[in-house]
Amino acid sequence: MSLSLITKYFPNLSDTQKDQFQQLQSLYQEWNDQINVISRKDIEHLYERHVLHSLAIAKYQDFLPNTKILDIGTGGGFPGIPLAILFPDSHFHLVDSIGKKIKVVEGIAIELGLQNVTYAHERAEKIKDKFDFVVSRAVAPAKKLYQWTNQLIKRNAGLSQSNGFLLLKGGDLKEELKELKKPHRLIDLPDYFEEPFFETKKLVFIPV
Repeated sequence: MSLSLITKYFPNLSDTQKDQFQQLQSLYQEWNDQINVISRKDIEHLYERHVLHSLAIAKYQDFLPNTKILDIGTGGGFPGIPLAILFPDSHFHLVDSIGKKIKVVEGIAIELGLQNVTYAHERAEKIKDKFDFVVSRAVAPAKKLYQWTNQLIKRNAGLSQSNGFLLLKGGDLKEELKELKKPHRLIDLPDYFEEPFFETKKLVFIPV
C-alpha cells in the first residue's frame, strides 16, 4: 500500500501534495524507530490505516480556505498531518498531552515544509484559541471530547456547513452516542472506501 492508494480516492493532488504524501512512509518509519507512535504491525499499512483513514474526514467535509481546525489527541499527527497536506489553505493546530508525540509531529511537519500546521504539548482545557472544527481519531468517547472542547468552537462562522466535531471512530457506537445526547450524523466509511479495513469504521459529525 502506498501513494497509489491515496491517489485512487483523491486523484486531483498537486505534485507537491503527491510528494508530501510519498514522504510519509519513510518519515514515519524513521521517527517510529526512535519514538513509538505507530505499532510495528501498523507501520506496514501506514497509507491505509492511518493516512487514508485520516482523509475520510475530507470525503465528508471540504475545508474552505482559512478554516481553523483543532486536532485533539493527535498522537503522531493523525488525522491532522494528512488533512494539512490535502488542505494547504486551511490552518491545523495539533495537540497532544504526551510531549514525545508532539516531537514527532514537529519533526514531520518541518520535513514536509507544512506552513499551515502548528502544534503544542498541552491538554484541551489549556487551549485559548477558537476553531471552526475539532477533529480526532479514537481519542476518547464523544461525550468527553464534546465537554473538553465544545467551548473552543466558533459559532455562526458563515461557512457553507455548520461548524462542529468530526470524529473518526470504530465498532459499535450505539451506547457512546446515546450518552452524548446531542444531534449528530453517523457516516459509514465503506460508503467512501472499499478496503476491508474500513468495514467497521465510522465518522461522527456533531454540529454546534
